[in-house]
Amino acid sequence: MLKNLAALPLVGGLFHPKWLSAAPPASTPLGRDIFKELGVRTFINAAGTYTSMTGSLLRPESVEAYRYAAQQYVNLDELQDKVGARIAELVHCEAATVTTGAASAITLGTAGVLSGNDPKKAARIPNDLSGMKSEVILQKSHVIGYAHAIKNCGVKLIEVETRKELEAAINEKTAMMWFLNAHNFKGKIQYAEFIEVAKKHNIPTFNDCAADVPPVENLWKYTEMGFDLVAFSGGKGMRGPQSAGLLLGRKDLIAAARLSAPPRGNTVGRGMKVNKEEIVGMLVALENYLERDHQADWTMWEKQIQHISDSVQKVDGVKVEIHVPEIANHVPSLRISWDESKIKLSPPEARKALQMGHPSIETVGGAESVDMTTWMLNPGEERTVAIRMLEILTKHHTNK
Repeated sequence: MLKNLAALPLVGGLFHPKWLSAAPPASTPLGRDIFKELGVRTFINAAGTYTSMTGSLLRPESVEAYRYAAQQYVNLDELQDKVGARIAELVHCEAATVTTGAASAITLGTAGVLSGNDPKKAARIPNDLSGMKSEVILQKSHVIGYAHAIKNCGVKLIEVETRKELEAAINEKTAMMWFLNAHNFKGKIQYAEFIEVAKKHNIPTFNDCAADVPPVENLWKYTEMGFDLVAFSGGKGMRGPQSAGLLLGRKDLIAAARLSAPPRGNTVGRGMKVNKEEIVGMLVALENYLERDHQADWTMWEKQIQHISDSVQKVDGVKVEIHVPEIANHVPSLRISWDESKIKLSPPEARKALQMGHPSIETVGGAESVDMTTWMLNPGEERTVAIRMLEILTKHHTNK
């Protein structure tokens, strides 16, 4: 069946019930509460798609695809070839491959830029870059922890701020120019100018868009804009496996990146194995995401945020701000702050109370606010969040 993937109009058709009958029957539910057995606490996720909080929840379609793939053997490269071709078709780019998250996509993409289509060079990364370019340029405002995924390949990061500095930094050692999508407006060199300089000097560009869906159009916006490689996390807005991601872009660079990916063993990416269940689960998650009614999802998130906002505003001294981040985690979000002379509790203490209560609720924020989103809530959980937040604020109010 998998050998005929390319001939099918929709790979998602593999997971139609008529196909499932050809596979061994899925195992019955465990009937166990394993997290409870282990003493691991579950929680309502009002924080967002953070890796430390295990990202997002798989949609039922991906769970079924995962279970389906677990019942049969396939050739890993063949599956990646066929799934990659289908993903590229869906998001309108030359080529694609499923990776172990966006960080893996960055490392593999960088390795592909360095090695080209030479497996011997791929085997020498990161310890011996002789015969390969060894510098990657990025803006200082784009340097975050995930830039380490580039350094995994043994390259030197060259930080710049202005276009003049960027042009001066380009030399015969320059392998790639890397861009952090979430910080586009924090840097002095934005999309169009960054791509313009790179193309002028024939240097590949990489855009890290890990948390940049929604909106759905971002899945093809940046490759169409001219970036040669683009990375997305699979376990965030697309609700795919938390350990999966997408590397999209030029066909030659995707093929080169695959030289450093499993099942090849003597490479920098050998530990970045993505299994057949995750590959198929990621494909079905993407198909499902593209088919969703995105306006309906957005309307629901707004109503959930408004419900929580309306509830906590009942407390004297509370201020709320509903906002949508311009780039990355672009979803309705709520910032709650208050007059601590009226409510004798700091925001960090309030977050701790939410976390340690029953049910446990995870939020984010700093010293001045409790911040939350609703896009990872199950329908109805916004009521629980609103009740718990209202209880905590009321309990510590001077006029309670």
